[in-house]
Amino acid sequence: QVQLVESGGGLVQAGGSLRLSCAASGRTFSGKTMGWFRQAPGKEREFVAAISWSGGGTSYATSVKGRFTISRDNAKNTVYLQMNSLNPEDTAVYYCAAGAARYTSREYDYWGQGTQVTVSS
Repeated sequence: QVQLVESGGGLVQAGGSLRLSCAASGRTFSGKTMGWFRQAPGKEREFVAAISWSGGGTSYATSVKGRFTISRDNAKNTVYLQMNSLNPEDTAVYYCAAGAARYTSREYDYWGQGTQVTVSS
């Protein structure tokens, strides 16, 4: 059974940083893209970032470009999201996703349960 488990969320002041991790178990995602999405209260889930299997291909939402960095460690079957210069608009539940065919795709096969990120002003 495939599981994606996120960690690293929490409460941080505006301007601060957090690093999210997502550990996958049950299978490896060889050749597949992994990504992060988020959902703020009262809003639809939105794409944040994605990374190809090799790490050579990445994409970001405009709202986070230059502040967030996605990376992965295939040996650990883990994807990370380094979030810097956080602002209250980044407050959301962050979800890890895996299994997309390419880093430009938004269709994923597996999803984590989410981790809460709250940014105070």
